[in-house]
Amino acid sequence: MADPARDVKQENDEDMEEEEEVESGNNELDDTEEPTALAALKSTSIPESYPPSVKRRINALRRLQLKATKIESQFYAEVHALECKYFKEHYQPLLDKRRKITSGEYEPTDEECVWSSDEDEKDEKEKICSEMNKVKIKEEDAKENENQKNDNVKGIPDFWLTIFKTVGMLAEMVQEHDEPILKHLVDVKVIFSEKPMGFTLEFHFSPNEYFNNSVLTKEYEMTCVPDESDPFSFEGPEIYKCKGCTIDWKKGKNVTVKVIKKKQKHKSRGSLRTVTKTVQNDSFFNFFNPPTVAEDHEGELDREVQALLTSDFEIGHYIRERIVPRAVLYYTGEALDEDEDYDEDDGDEYEESDEDDDPDFNPCKPNNLAQRPNPENCNQQ
Repeated sequence: MADPARDVKQENDEDMEEEEEVESGNNELDDTEEPTALAALKSTSIPESYPPSVKRRINALRRLQLKATKIESQFYAEVHALECKYFKEHYQPLLDKRRKITSGEYEPTDEECVWSSDEDEKDEKEKICSEMNKVKIKEEDAKENENQKNDNVKGIPDFWLTIFKTVGMLAEMVQEHDEPILKHLVDVKVIFSEKPMGFTLEFHFSPNEYFNNSVLTKEYEMTCVPDESDPFSFEGPEIYKCKGCTIDWKKGKNVTVKVIKKKQKHKSRGSLRTVTKTVQNDSFFNFFNPPTVAEDHEGELDREVQALLTSDFEIGHYIRERIVPRAVLYYTGEALDEDEDYDEDDGDEYEESDEDDDPDFNPCKPNNLAQRPNPENCNQQ
């Protein structure tokens, strides 16, 4: 006959063994896993109120999550390799032809210039059905022919300058004294790199009176490996380093610096003298001289430096992902975000609503908030 007291004692002993296993870290990762990753798994404590068996299962889920994170890292690395391949073989030839058209090196054929929509076809039919519009079309054709005779424009003037002045984050960088230089910008290219993972932005300029460089470059290095000390923060590839280039400015043409003059009075003699000092000047071309960070730096970066680098990374990523692939849509304004067309009215406030009346209301969904929610408030659903 079974002894109930012995059974209870055996169950208690098993629970104690499970608890000791969780506390001592016997639930280790595979040999292929990094020990530091295991330490990261243990860094977040599980509430003491949880039963030992539940703690044990949570650690098992953490192991699965870590493996999934590493698989995600491999996925992004392969996607980047595929992006490098497709960009070089398929996209770059199209972008090279775009450059030839905008610079006037190549004149597209009539067939290549056809761009119609259903609305255009509808308007054209209405014009044909109307005698008045027929006359108007003839007059417009005559004017167009006359304009073509006087049309000596080469390519698309100020193509990239127009884009830079149209896109918000770039427009903030472009100063009035930068514009004559950016008129010489004939192309912006993206050159992808697999090892190390990253990309280079190339800004190609026609011969000009400002600097001797024909190409200005900005290199970005990326990382696609989860942080060993915090592996679960991994969200895909991210830029972590950038490098500019030296601009060979012609004498007196460097717009990134300015000379200021200050008068000084001698304390005893009372004589005056003028002292000149060279200081940094606001300019788009400061983009090619980002803050330098030593390879062996320790601890957190200065707030100002970190802010500059963060902004730089955002701009570089935006140029690569949006501006270069869709340049013509930014030139025409079609690709601009809708919110750039609206000015925020500080006098208006969001209208209050009663979430109790909305069965679909979830305070942890960004669509229901003016800002993203605090993740700490959204852990429990």
